[in-house]
Amino acid sequence: MNGQSNSQEVPRRQFFALSGAVGAAALLAGAAGTGNAAAGPVPGTPAPDPCAPTPAPPGSGASPCPPAQFQRLCGSPADNDPLWNDVQYCTHGTIPPPPQLPPDCLKTTPDYVVLHGKPENPHNYLLVPTCRITGIECPFLTTPGVENYWDDAWQNARSGGSVPVQYPNIGLGINSQGIRSLNQLHIHMAGVQASTQRRLQDLESMGRMAFQPSDWAKPGSQALITGRPGTGGDRTYRILRLPNLAQNLFRLLYDNVVQPAGLDMANETLIVVPKMSATGFAGSFYVLNSDTSLHDGTSTCDKLLVYT
Repeated sequence: MNGQSNSQEVPRRQFFALSGAVGAAALLAGAAGTGNAAAGPVPGTPAPDPCAPTPAPPGSGASPCPPAQFQRLCGSPADNDPLWNDVQYCTHGTIPPPPQLPPDCLKTTPDYVVLHGKPENPHNYLLVPTCRITGIECPFLTTPGVENYWDDAWQNARSGGSVPVQYPNIGLGINSQGIRSLNQLHIHMAGVQASTQRRLQDLESMGRMAFQPSDWAKPGSQALITGRPGTGGDRTYRILRLPNLAQNLFRLLYDNVVQPAGLDMANETLIVVPKMSATGFAGSFYVLNSDTSLHDGTSTCDKLLVYT
């Protein structure tokens, strides 16, 4: 399940066209309301957003999922992606079509399921949303109220978590649209080399990373990191240190890197490496991003994560 190929790339202009259409619709709705107070909204009340997340049914425990307007960019629940079929089996008992076999559902919640990665071992897992979300290119991921899948992955993968990654150093990662082969969002929960952890701590001590999201895209926050043997040597990453994973990393990436530089979310990779000490988790996280617009950049997390 370590995706290596892709479905059709979503052009960046479609992403902005959607948001622009929503803004225009809101303005038109507001203008119409001022002409007929009895039929329109109460003055001063914002017009409803037609692409706002659909609230979950009361008592379901689930966070919102993308509304129908996002299906062109985020996928339809009727799709036949193998990983989406796995989610349907874990959440509804729907047997996947042959020759696909039912997965081992290691953990099932209203918001996500945890599955084995490939190859299956104690340090290779996937966290997969129960919402239909194709991948990092889905603009729903940057909206308010979306589930914090990165913190979910950490809470499961950490020592003492529900599905702990049994490896000295943990890495969480997501591939770009062009690299993956499975088109249901999945965060890899795997290992990273000790050399990667040391390199990140050295870069931190030298101030060679961003300590505020607004500095994430600056050249001084970019550095080379050596990948696993056989993955092509050093690659350039934008590095941000965060004290926790409370913020929406997809939104941070979009606001501070993708939008200012005129990039495309579909081409981005994200990797989270918890900072470790001799006694365990050291209380902060390194968030790495890269794409092929960087010199020696990459659009995959697979060069740093250890699956085998």
